[in-house]
Amino acid sequence: MSRAFVIMGASGCGKSTLGRALADALGSPFVEGDTLHPAANTARMAAGVPLNDADRRPFLEHVAGVIAARGCAGIVVSCSALKRSYRDLIRAQAGKVTFVLPEVPREVLFSRLARRRNHFMPASLLDSQLATLERPEPSEQAISLDGTATTDAQVAQVLAALRDPGNPK
Repeated sequence: MSRAFVIMGASGCGKSTLGRALADALGSPFVEGDTLHPAANTARMAAGVPLNDADRRPFLEHVAGVIAARGCAGIVVSCSALKRSYRDLIRAQAGKVTFVLPEVPREVLFSRLARRRNHFMPASLLDSQLATLERPEPSEQAISLDGTATTDAQVAQVLAALRDPGNPK
C-alpha cells in the first residue's frame, strides 16, 4: 500500500516507535522527523524554549518536501504537526497525507519524557505542546488511536482504519 503517513502528536506519544513499525508493516521507508529540524530549532528546544509558528515553518516545509519527493511511492514520517494549520501546510505541499495521532494521557507522556536520555526535547516543554495541540477534526480524516496500546496493536488499528475508510478512528 503506497501512501504517505505522518505520525503526529506531542513528544513522548510514540511517534517514532509507531512510525518505524508502520513503515515496516507497509514496506515503506521511515523518516525520523527530529532529524529534519533546523539546528536552531533543536537548540531552542534543548534550552527549554518552545517553538513558535515562525520557528516551525521551515521544519514543516522540510517535512512536506521529504514526503513530496517520495511521490506516491509511500513513506512514513514522524512530525508533531500539532496544529491544523501545520497539517494543512504539509498537505498543501505534499498532497494526500494520512495523519495518525497516538493519544496518550499527560501523566504517561511526562513519565516517558522524564525517562528519556540523550534527547533534545525536555519534559518541561510538554505542557506547551499539549496547549498547542489541536486534535484532528473529522474533515481531516486522520486516524486517532490508543497510544498506550502495544505497538503491534496500534499498527493493527491503523491498518484496520485503512481497510474501513468510513471509520478512521
